[in-house]
Amino acid sequence: MTEPMHPLRIAAAPISWGVCEVPGWGHVLPASTVLSEMAALGLTATEFGPPGYLPVEPDRLRELLAPYRIAAIGGFLALALHRDPPAARTAARASAELFAAAGAEVLVLAAATGDEGYDTRPQLDEHQWRTLIDTATGIRDIAAGYGLRTVLHPHVGTLVETGAEVERLLADSDLELCLDTGHLLIGGTDPVALARRHADRIGHIHLKDVRADLAERIRCGAIEYSAAVRQGLFVPLGDGDVDIETLVRCAHAGGYRGWYVLEQDTALAADDTAAGPSRDTERSLRRLENIGAALGSAGPRNERIRAAGV
Repeated sequence: MTEPMHPLRIAAAPISWGVCEVPGWGHVLPASTVLSEMAALGLTATEFGPPGYLPVEPDRLRELLAPYRIAAIGGFLALALHRDPPAARTAARASAELFAAAGAEVLVLAAATGDEGYDTRPQLDEHQWRTLIDTATGIRDIAAGYGLRTVLHPHVGTLVETGAEVERLLADSDLELCLDTGHLLIGGTDPVALARRHADRIGHIHLKDVRADLAERIRCGAIEYSAAVRQGLFVPLGDGDVDIETLVRCAHAGGYRGWYVLEQDTALAADDTAAGPSRDTERSLRRLENIGAALGSAGPRNERIRAAGV
């Protein structure tokens, strides 16, 4: 079947199949199962998932990915940037070395609290905030030495979550953002408005759709993030309250040509299979491909295939 012509580079992420770094998050499917499901949907690129989910040895990683014709483009790394900068830099260097050896492009950095999970977080003083910024900037420079771009990911339950924190990060640093439509909306930022105001600061995009009613309950403290995920916080693109089509159009018009990562945070029960997550990811993929087809492309037929390189 001929694939649609469009200019979007589309990737997946293991979290869409419930693979998360948080202890006790849920049932974790084997990497072979997740990669097989991605390949069956025609996806040819993925983020790594949690540290250690995919092999850390480059040769073993290539051996794992090659049969599925999937490339690893980078991944998420949550570090306590406001504490012990040397330890954070050491951890980031190890991930950057792996990502680069795998031919990846981007390190997605989050300002973790230092505690497990994403349900609670402290408030930082001025010194801690400055340390966070300086450590993230230092990690960006380390990653650049390996040929990687670094983006800072505003994320629920981290130290860059709220609209005010996102704006402060943009004002106090020159770091690029991972524009995660779901986490931004939950934190109180309109992702479309952000894309319009700061098109030059978008370095990577995670696409999620979100139920605004559950997002509001998280913001007001009525429900924890992890519980909201289990209640259906994230839904396939087009089924929630994020204007995905306008977001993609704004990003593209602003010059963004990076990856659009389908990343719908999911938590699986012990008896869940890959079927549900794959069904939801397919719906999101087709929606995004339709948006891309409407944008049109004068270039080669599908950058996802060219970018895979395996």
